[in-house]
Amino acid sequence: PSDPLEILPSGVSRKPSLLTLQGPVLAPGQSLTLQCGSDVGYDRFVLYKEGERDFLQRPGQQPQAGLSQANFTLGPVSPSHGGQYRCYGAHNLSSEWSAPSDPLNILMAGQIYDTVSLSAQPGPTVASGENVTLLCQSRGYFDTFLLTKEGAAHPPLRLRSMYGAHKYQAEFPMSPVTSAHAGTYRCYGSRSSNPHLLSHPSEPLELMVSGPSGGSSLPPTGPPSTPASHAKDYTVENLIRMGMAGL
Repeated sequence: PSDPLEILPSGVSRKPSLLTLQGPVLAPGQSLTLQCGSDVGYDRFVLYKEGERDFLQRPGQQPQAGLSQANFTLGPVSPSHGGQYRCYGAHNLSSEWSAPSDPLNILMAGQIYDTVSLSAQPGPTVASGENVTLLCQSRGYFDTFLLTKEGAAHPPLRLRSMYGAHKYQAEFPMSPVTSAHAGTYRCYGSRSSNPHLLSHPSEPLELMVSGPSGGSSLPPTGPPSTPASHAKDYTVENLIRMGMAGL
């Protein structure tokens, strides 16, 4: 006989959540753990990567009453681990699976050798309430630039690059700046031919915000990623309000 083929009907019950414990951007050799969880109390979970035929299955654990989760450890990671993941939950007495989780994109850095740089305009030190723009640049071709903030597990911001003065670049405006924007940022370049593979990171840029916070604003890595094919030069606040998602 052939190897068994399991058919998984989905969408019957509420979707679980899927998150990464290391952040969405990794370098080859790092470990990666994806955590699928739900308050439904599923007995088992599966993890599926878009474009692959197989999936991983794990029994559900109950860290506390009313919650269930499963950890999927992948690694050490290689470029092939870059891609879009979803997970599903199910009960032991049922052959039907939940609706899929929201997609989670895992990005692999260091796969493109053209270098990128990151700078702040007018400078890396700014008073609360003022404006600052983070500028990603490269002489090599990139159709998209990504901006990450150290310590944030949210997806990076993505903007389509513009060409001028013999450089490709993207501007990430922040207006008005608050204390939530302070931190260490890095920029990456990517190409639409394989958007899950990134350049090496830029040198880190430390953004310092002086004075009292002007409001409650999420860091720039808070909103979901914007598709490279539809990315526009929005401010961070507009991206947050619009709630763009996915790659």
